[in-house]
Amino acid sequence: MRVHLHDNHYGSQIVGLILIGLLVYTIIPTLIVRLGGLGVYRKGKRPIGIALTFDDGPDPVYTPQLLDILRSHRIQATFFVLGSKAEKYPELISRMHKEGHLIGIHNYMHWTNALLTPKKVRKQLYDTVAVIENIIGVAPIHYRPPWGIINVFDFLLMKQFRLVFWSLMVGDWSCRGGTERINKKLFARLKSNDIILLHDSGQTLGANQNAPLHMLDALKEFVEECMRQGMPFMRIDKRMQMDDQTKFDIDQFGSGKSNVIL
Repeated sequence: MRVHLHDNHYGSQIVGLILIGLLVYTIIPTLIVRLGGLGVYRKGKRPIGIALTFDDGPDPVYTPQLLDILRSHRIQATFFVLGSKAEKYPELISRMHKEGHLIGIHNYMHWTNALLTPKKVRKQLYDTVAVIENIIGVAPIHYRPPWGIINVFDFLLMKQFRLVFWSLMVGDWSCRGGTERINKKLFARLKSNDIILLHDSGQTLGANQNAPLHMLDALKEFVEECMRQGMPFMRIDKRMQMDDQTKFDIDQFGSGKSNVIL
């Protein structure tokens, strides 16, 4: 009986150490960036435009349809792509670039940084950079880690990459509620400085394979309504540039008013 109690105590210590390790390695850092916004861009400072962002692609079925919608409305968006898919479908990456969209990184595979060593995270990034640069001749610097989860060493990546999160997420990876649910969530919380997270692939863990069909239908209605209301759309890098300029003006002139001419 004593041996059994000792084993239970030893097992509890191991579990406790694992939990502490997870807290330090990934849970606390993720909370810092998700709730506090430290070192990440997750919402515009001024209501000057909506940033549409799309994760998990490119997808040979859904991404072309998405690009058609964006082109028909002359909207430039941001795509956080998986390096493995970019390598498989380079023609879609080329089309994104030619049609004026910004291409960012979403790891080479859709693996969470919480379960990767710092070395493996960097390999995911650099392999994806190499794939994209080989296709379009431009090295991407904007990065969104899968599921918005980081580890403590990812703060060091901020010297080289711009981490981009979101301010509005609508759960479009699920088919539940269809198009109506997505649009309801979009319009219920929408502001003209939002960074909206959507998905042009349903092949990742936890997603419904056909979910992008509902996203595309919802997006058509959403875009048309925003345009009727005069809400512009812009790429993440341009949105960030304008916010950086606003900060510069405030620092220079000590005023809350921006001198940027739109």
